[in-house]
Amino acid sequence: MTSVPPDLADRSALAARRRRAIRQGAELFLHEDVADEVEERLSEVNKSFTAPAVVTAFPQVWQGRLPGARIVADDPVLDLQEGAHDLVIHALALHWASDPVGQMVQCRRALKPDGLFIAALFGGRSLHELRAVLAETETRLTGGLSPRVLPMGEIRDLGALLQRAGLALPVADSVPRTVTYRTAFHLIADLRAMGETNALAQRSRRPVPRGFFPEAAELYAQHFPAPDGRIAATFDIVFLTGWAPDESQQKPLRPGSALSRLADALGVREQPATPGRESGAAD
Repeated sequence: MTSVPPDLADRSALAARRRRAIRQGAELFLHEDVADEVEERLSEVNKSFTAPAVVTAFPQVWQGRLPGARIVADDPVLDLQEGAHDLVIHALALHWASDPVGQMVQCRRALKPDGLFIAALFGGRSLHELRAVLAETETRLTGGLSPRVLPMGEIRDLGALLQRAGLALPVADSVPRTVTYRTAFHLIADLRAMGETNALAQRSRRPVPRGFFPEAAELYAQHFPAPDGRIAATFDIVFLTGWAPDESQQKPLRPGSALSRLADALGVREQPATPGRESGAAD
C-alpha cells in the first residue's frame, strides 16, 4: 500500500500569499536569477530544445525566454502531457512540494526520451540566519518552538531524489547568494513580496507575543551583521539536473568488462597483494 506524504504546505494559504505578492508588486529578483542561470546552462548543452515546459508560480518571469514554452502551475498534479516535451524546468517551487519525488516523476513522464529536466529550489542553508533568530526569540519568550520557516532539503538528499524519480545522469549543485538588508523587517517584507512567508500546514495560528519581531530583529543584527552595516541573508539555490532515459545515453561499464588492465595503462608492473593485508591499504 503506497503511503501518502503528509502535507508540507497549506496550499490555499500559499496561493493567497502568492496572489498578494503579485497584487502588491512581486519582488522576483531570485526568480529572475534562476531564469538567467537556466538560460546560461542550456546554452552549454549541445542540443536544441523545441518543446519546453516550465513549472512556476510566477509565469511572468518566463515570458519571452523560451519561445513556445508551456507554462504550468506547481499544483500537486501537474498539467503536463506524457511524452510531450524535450525540456521541463521546475522553477523555484519544488521546495513547497509535499511530494517532491512525485513532482519529479510527473516531469520525467512528460519528457520525451533523452529529454532534459532542470529544477531550481531553495536548499537547506537558505534563511538559516532567520530560522536561528526566530527560534531563539520564541524560546526566550514562550519556552517553546513552532515551525516558522519552511524546512529545506540538503543538496545530498535532493540529488538522490533524481534517481528515485527515474532520471538518468543526475547532477546536483548549488549557487549560494547572500543578500543584505537594512533590518530583519526589510528581509521579511521581501519574503512577503516573493510569496515565501510561512504557509506551512503545521504553522501556529496563535498571535505572536508582544515584542516578538523587534527582539528577533535585534538578535539578527547582533548575530548576522553584514560588512556594510546591514544584515546578511543566505539564499542557497540548488539546481537538480537529469535526463529521461534513452538508449543513446552513456552507461557505466559492467564490472569485469574492461578490455585492458590498469597496470598496462599506467606503465607499471602489477604486484600481487601481500597476504594478510588489504590491497591498496595505507600504512
